[in-house]
Amino acid sequence: MVAIKSKIMFVCQSCGHESPRWLGKCPGCEAWNSFVEEKSSMKPAVKTQRGLAASTDAPVLLKDVTSGREERMLSGIVEFDRVLGGGIVTGGVTLLAGDPGIGKSTLALQAACRLGDKGERVLYISGEESVAQTKMRADRIIKKPNAELFIVNQIDLNVIIEFINKLEPAAVVVDSIQVVYQPELGSSPGSVSQVRECASILTQLAKSKGIALFLIGHVTKDGAIAGPRVLEHIVDTVLYFEGERYSAYRVLRAVKNRFGSTNELGVFEMTSGGLQEVLNPSEIFLAERAKDATGSVVVPIMEGTRPFLVEVQGLVARSAFGMVRHKAQGFDANRLALLVAVLEKRQGVRLEDQDIFLNVVGGVRVEDPAADLGVALAVASAFLDKPVPPDMVVMGEVGLSAEVRSVSHILQRINEADKLGFKRCMVPKSNLKIQSEIKTKKIQLIPVSNVREALDVIKNG
Repeated sequence: MVAIKSKIMFVCQSCGHESPRWLGKCPGCEAWNSFVEEKSSMKPAVKTQRGLAASTDAPVLLKDVTSGREERMLSGIVEFDRVLGGGIVTGGVTLLAGDPGIGKSTLALQAACRLGDKGERVLYISGEESVAQTKMRADRIIKKPNAELFIVNQIDLNVIIEFINKLEPAAVVVDSIQVVYQPELGSSPGSVSQVRECASILTQLAKSKGIALFLIGHVTKDGAIAGPRVLEHIVDTVLYFEGERYSAYRVLRAVKNRFGSTNELGVFEMTSGGLQEVLNPSEIFLAERAKDATGSVVVPIMEGTRPFLVEVQGLVARSAFGMVRHKAQGFDANRLALLVAVLEKRQGVRLEDQDIFLNVVGGVRVEDPAADLGVALAVASAFLDKPVPPDMVVMGEVGLSAEVRSVSHILQRINEADKLGFKRCMVPKSNLKIQSEIKTKKIQLIPVSNVREALDVIKNG
């Protein structure tokens, strides 16, 4: 009989760095208080599935490699396929992360059902729900049973690999990677070593067999993916499913994509029948906009190749405390502070004793620099109590000298505004060269070269 020993190790939850003793600061990623205690068993060495999954191809010269476009499968969910870069890549590994209850499993199950409808064999591994519970959820989002969708409740990695080798599916969904465990490791499921090892083995298996693999992951209270950061490095695509818990709308964005852009955005609506695609988010974000309200500005933003309009709301109130507050929801707070400083120093708007609040309606996070002018006008409109004309959209990047700089993809932004019935568009003067390219004559361009000219437009109505 072989004696099984156990040892105590401390592992960093951020980067997976191991230490025989607890450390306050990780020497690898320099994160504080990130080490957790793990008890692992020193079992005899066994042959794991890692060696079976690794590629055995010999090195070749780069000039001799015949490159071609990667093969993709269309799930039939337009928003999902676009965020992935045009479809699901064969052999690609995708990590889908989000808050509990946000709809990750629903989205993955809908995509699996659509692939099965197209004749692709799909294996859905449910580690957190029984097969009967998964079937109950599937009954809400699909109208008929799918013959090519296999469901199993299993968390043992070795058994999962046996199922994959036996069924040879085109796509595999693991829900979730935090509950899958490798028996040879000895540590509990969800630990850093388990998540790292299981994800690595499944990734090698998917790439060797050309399987599209989807790993569903939880997030921590800080919004980061639970487990080691190495989990984000070994996968090809990292998708975040975001949204307010009490809002029906969800946003899918890519923060890493080896086969496409990381700027694409997909919008969904959670209904009793599952997730429904929102093909025109602009109408949704502007549906409840109040007319002639001060501090309200419509801004055309770009997410990848897709333009849509969002409403930026500003509120300015006299501070009742010694220190003023600048709060932003959906916009970078540091960028807001910079724009407020430009209004104070360059335009003489006295905001030093005012609390400033900014909100992007719909739960959207705006990172496009073209929203700078809209944010500045929202704050100024709320402070001056002068509404921005409701038929106007605003775009432009603001510099530290209060100049309004040109923006990219302006033609797509203007066409989106015209499509929704806006009559005027405030643009940087340096972008006037595209005036002859505008397909419609219904929208009027208002060129501005600095913030002062934009404020004059608001004051004069």
